[in-house]
Amino acid sequence: MATLLSHLQRRPPLVRQAIKIRRRRVRDLQDPPAHSTQEIEPPSHHLSPEERALLYEEALYTVLHRLGQPEPSHVREASELLLYLQEAFHMEPEEHRQMLQRVQKLEKPIFCLKATVKQAKGILGKDVSGFSDPYCLLGIEQGVSVQGGSPGSRRRQKAVVRHTIPEEQTHRTQVIEQTLNPVWEETFILEFEDISSSSFHLDMWDMDTVESVRQKLGELTDLHGLRRIFKEVRKDKGQDDFLGNVVVRLQDLRCREDHWYPLEPCTETYPDRGQCHLQFQLIHKRRAPAASRSQPSYTVHLHLLQQLVSHEVTQHQAGSTSWDGSLSPQAATILFLHATQKDLSDFHQSMAQWLAYSRLYQSLEFPSSCLLHPITSIEYQWIQGRLKGEQLEELAASFSSLLAYGLSLIRKFRSVFPLSVADSPARLQSLLRVLVQMCKMKAFGELCPDSAPLPRLVTETLRTGTTEWFHLKQQHHQPMVQGLLEAGKALLSLVQDVIGDLLQCRHTWNKIFQNTLKVDLFSMAFVELQWLVAKRVQDHTAAVAGSPVSPEMGESLFQLYVSLKELYQLRPGPTDRDGVLALDGFHRWFQPAVPSWLQKTYSVALARVQRAVQMDELVPLGELIKHSTSAVDLSTCFAQISHTARQLDWPDPEEAFMITVKFVEDTCRLALVYCSLIKARARELSAGQKDQSQAADMLCVVVNDMEQLRLVIGKLPAQLAWEALEQRVGAVLEQGQLQNTLHAQLQGALAGLGHEIRTGVRTLAQQLEVGIATHIQKLVGVKESVLPEDAILPLMKFLEVKLCYMNTNLVQENFSSLLTLLWTHTLTVLMEAAASQRSCRLASSRLKIALQNLEICFYAEGCGLPPAALHTADFQALQRDLELQAASSRELIRKYFCSRIQRQAETTSEELGAVTVKASYRASEQKLRVELLSASSLLPLDSNGSSDPFVQLTLEPRHEFPELAPRETQKHKKDLHPLFDETFEFLVPAEPCLKDGACLLLTVLDHDTLGADDLEGEAFLPLRSVPGLTGTEEPGEVPQIRLPLTYPALNGDPILQLLESRKGDREAQVFVRLRRQRAKQASQHAPRPGQ
Repeated sequence: MATLLSHLQRRPPLVRQAIKIRRRRVRDLQDPPAHSTQEIEPPSHHLSPEERALLYEEALYTVLHRLGQPEPSHVREASELLLYLQEAFHMEPEEHRQMLQRVQKLEKPIFCLKATVKQAKGILGKDVSGFSDPYCLLGIEQGVSVQGGSPGSRRRQKAVVRHTIPEEQTHRTQVIEQTLNPVWEETFILEFEDISSSSFHLDMWDMDTVESVRQKLGELTDLHGLRRIFKEVRKDKGQDDFLGNVVVRLQDLRCREDHWYPLEPCTETYPDRGQCHLQFQLIHKRRAPAASRSQPSYTVHLHLLQQLVSHEVTQHQAGSTSWDGSLSPQAATILFLHATQKDLSDFHQSMAQWLAYSRLYQSLEFPSSCLLHPITSIEYQWIQGRLKGEQLEELAASFSSLLAYGLSLIRKFRSVFPLSVADSPARLQSLLRVLVQMCKMKAFGELCPDSAPLPRLVTETLRTGTTEWFHLKQQHHQPMVQGLLEAGKALLSLVQDVIGDLLQCRHTWNKIFQNTLKVDLFSMAFVELQWLVAKRVQDHTAAVAGSPVSPEMGESLFQLYVSLKELYQLRPGPTDRDGVLALDGFHRWFQPAVPSWLQKTYSVALARVQRAVQMDELVPLGELIKHSTSAVDLSTCFAQISHTARQLDWPDPEEAFMITVKFVEDTCRLALVYCSLIKARARELSAGQKDQSQAADMLCVVVNDMEQLRLVIGKLPAQLAWEALEQRVGAVLEQGQLQNTLHAQLQGALAGLGHEIRTGVRTLAQQLEVGIATHIQKLVGVKESVLPEDAILPLMKFLEVKLCYMNTNLVQENFSSLLTLLWTHTLTVLMEAAASQRSCRLASSRLKIALQNLEICFYAEGCGLPPAALHTADFQALQRDLELQAASSRELIRKYFCSRIQRQAETTSEELGAVTVKASYRASEQKLRVELLSASSLLPLDSNGSSDPFVQLTLEPRHEFPELAPRETQKHKKDLHPLFDETFEFLVPAEPCLKDGACLLLTVLDHDTLGADDLEGEAFLPLRSVPGLTGTEEPGEVPQIRLPLTYPALNGDPILQLLESRKGDREAQVFVRLRRQRAKQASQHAPRPGQ
């Protein structure tokens, strides 16, 4: 060890210090230059011919003296790179050939390998403690070719660097004590002459110092340490231990390499000796070109980068494509070689890229996003002391220049980034992102400390740009002819341009400025533009107010008002702006012109209505559209009035109410005028025509037009927004004033239209009513031999033809009204006919069938009148009357008993008394068994205050049971609660007993010896309810039935009246006589029950 130390001490100072470069994180800080707040003009990227020639020479020299293997993405062939340089520098072939020959004659540079020993891991532990004190010896062996790419292919030997490389060319790292993972981070510059015969050698050693055995025993930790002590004893004192070596051929290296290399052993002992992290860079020293000798490497690289990027952008523009920031393989290869050969740091390369791109961006068209990468790189590596004073000034100037240029683009963003170009929003957003990132840089903050915050700068720039844009638009719309009308048109165009710009700001631009800078472009632009617009509109309306308003000027003012209203509606919320707006209350500027607007609206509408009616031929537009052309024109006319009202939308509530009243009044007046005009048009067209059907057609169209008009008028409240108006004027008008004014006007107009429609429909109905009445009269007088179904055919054919015609020519509403009128009239005619034919059963039968068919006809399978409209009280009464009049006498008798059975079921009072019976039917014997048990609470009909009751039993109707005679019970003297307890059997089949109206009539009589028996009351037991009739099993226990006694109706029964009218029917007369007798008997006794 002493020998080695003394050997190192004898080295010359220059050799010991060598040309070793240690990486330092911080250098001596230099004071930054004073920053000027004035806008700095960017340096031009164009070179003079002399500068261009020097730079071209530098580029050719770089390609010709290329070292190392190419990167995978780089160009390998030098000829391709030379051709690219010729194109990029716009060199003529002869000029290029001469320049190339001159460069080839220049002296070669000194080739160097810049080697950085960064760290190692997993090395052997040679000391007793289990660690080592590693250091490295490295150098370049020249003139000896190493076979293969691995150092393991040659004979391994210790101290390969000591024995093969001269001592003055050997370099040594520091010693890192007691570690197996040393970190050096030391850089060395190693010169060589021929890359093909040179190789890099690195030996790693463990520094060994002289220590006593006692000291070593104190460091002993395990048996392995004891073994190391014995080994130390055997070797020479102070001899370092070999840890491994790395040998690399220079011709196998790329310009830049960064790898972990395995440490190779000298013997097979411990083959795994760890790894060493090395970085290599092949660089030049003492380059011959004039640019390298006269200018800093950083400046030369900056100029070369500018030249190549300018060429790249120009090439893309020539191909009608935009450059995306990606360099071609040729340009990337040349710049990489130049930066590597000149040993430019990553930071200086980023600086050069930033300066080149920021300058070129201000003169060439390419995406601003290309600036983000150098910004990020500079920010990541920023240390102010790395740069010289002139470099700091150059960087500060680039910041100021790009900021000023970016603000100038933002000021004119409407023209620089037009929305007609699809990628304009993305380009603007990219520019803002670049400015934001630049202003956030530490470098920007240190070099430009006096710069105002970017949001404030952008806001002021946008405000200035908005004002400039407005004045340009105003000049563009300046009229050629001076006059108020022309000035109004120009002002209208200007306001519409302002609206379009604000819409673009709100929908597109505001999101970009808000997201990147938190700048509300829309609110700022609106406030600025509305002040400019308001001043010019006020001046214009003041000039117009001094003279009468012509129709053309009124129209111009109205369009200007509508545009201002649209502009004002774009205003931001109160929280997004400060103070009042110049456009607040702008409607007052147009107040004098409102009467002329309203009058013109009515005049135009009236002229259009008159023209539409005059051109109308009163022909339906189609099968589904049954009104004529004038109704369509009128609907469009009213829609235009409503649209004008919505456009006006006067802000003042009270004045808005009066304007709405005027609109409604004019609309209702137009509706009534139209009714008069369309009726006059119908009379004009039908005058002199012999065919009455054409007049009916026109009348149908007129009615349909009026119905269409009524539908349109009914939509006025929604179209004119009455509900919103009522909420606005609620605090201004008296309660109910709007209802009494607007709704009264509307209801008056609708009532007038309804009257006109009803009149037209009534006229159509009257034409059909005569035919309906005639056919019904003919129906009654048809011969008896004609069947009822055949008798009504003429009536049904007449209605089918006429109603089908009306349905084709009338809209559904009017057709339904016509059907209602015709149905009412038809029922009236049928009722008159039924009353006149009351005693004629055949005629009544025909009328009944006619009513049934007419109901089906008017219902029309749901397309005609609904059931509720058909089944009126008159219809139901007529239906009942005809049902009875068309029935036979026996059917009427059956219906009579059905009604008495119904009355019996509904009677609960026993004022006349009651009878108790038991009835059953034995189907096997066809016998009806009746047990009359008792009667109770009978009326005293004799003078002695009592009665002599007995009960008469008959099966009714008599025509169903002709062979069964009436039965009677025993007579009981002076007994109001007689107990009869008698049984009667009737031999009768079950079939007649099950018919409607079949019943057991129990007539309770008071026996009188001298005169006719008096009637106590009647009870009706329906036979179908008797046990045994509806089932096959014999009845079991028969329940008792208590039946209250009833009297016949005293005011006459309609069925009896109808039977009585049939004088020629003996059976009917006999039945009526008996029932009249019972009714007479009931009327002679008191008390008389209220039935």
